[in-house]
Amino acid sequence: MALCREINHRNLTKLVETILEEKCIYMVFEFAEHDLLQIIHFHSHPDRNSIPESTLKSIMWQLLNGVSYLHQNWILHRDLKPANIMVTADGIVKIGDLGLARVFSSPLQSLYSGDKVVVTIWYRAPELLLGGRHYTPAVDMWAVGCIFAELLALRPIFKGEEAKIENNTMSNNGAGSMAGAGGGGNNISKNGNNNNGNLAGTVKKSVPFQRHQLQKIVEILGTPSVDEWPSLNKYPEFMALQSNFKIYPKNLKAWYHSIGATNLKALSLLQALLEYDTSKRLTAMDALSHPYFTDNNPKVTQNVFENQDFKYPGRKIAKDDNDIKSGRKRTNNEMGTSQRKKQK
Repeated sequence: MALCREINHRNLTKLVETILEEKCIYMVFEFAEHDLLQIIHFHSHPDRNSIPESTLKSIMWQLLNGVSYLHQNWILHRDLKPANIMVTADGIVKIGDLGLARVFSSPLQSLYSGDKVVVTIWYRAPELLLGGRHYTPAVDMWAVGCIFAELLALRPIFKGEEAKIENNTMSNNGAGSMAGAGGGGNNISKNGNNNNGNLAGTVKKSVPFQRHQLQKIVEILGTPSVDEWPSLNKYPEFMALQSNFKIYPKNLKAWYHSIGATNLKALSLLQALLEYDTSKRLTAMDALSHPYFTDNNPKVTQNVFENQDFKYPGRKIAKDDNDIKSGRKRTNNEMGTSQRKKQK
């Protein structure tokens, strides 16, 4: 909530009001008529064409401007995905849902919280899938790359299945399993030391290796190597990667052409965003000066809908839009009216 009050940028949803009522906190944000997931679904209809180049470029330009602002202010979003990227009727992109956003510091501190790994699985960076504990701006940039690919293909590029977290019970004879990310089988005391102390009945959640999601990534990007990603062997799940995956070639270019895309500058941007090595992955600020955007054919616009000859339908109401107290779903008209009243 504190972050939402402090941030102020054209491409971030603005917190209009905070309401305390009956032990509930209501956060009122500015209203946006569309989101990227809805726009993708609209264009994926068999009778419709892909997203126009000018629209796509405007979406990515505005999205990167919003992400760049967050990162320059030491904020990680940590859950970027099409459903969290809104677009107003005026064609302004708004990054929303900062519920998982966190301030990071220099030097980087671990933002990992034990059994909780954030970032929706299809947009989760490979360093997190390999057990990495440090959330860096590169995590957001990987998600931006996945969103870019989805806008191009009208479907997720890495559509894996998430392995669920399981509870493991540890006994005082050391028989319990703690096979999490890079896990071993030793019992861990409260102070972090290995022992076989009195931990009978202690339930420990283990973070599973997301093999299927990583499989989807390596099938397109190729199997990573220490030569191209020097820190690869330092990740907890490196051995799992070595033992579970065959050597795949780099297929991103072939994938790109298979979806009918032809803009080589867009491909170059996509490759730079979906870079395995976090130190080489493009930053938001650098992405804004990429040739894809400096090329004026078409020119970048600040309005997603500029020169369009069609209109997107309004956002559909999701479960998250239910009235908290009654459980009644609000209509689009109610939501829009409520927001207008709040803004007067």
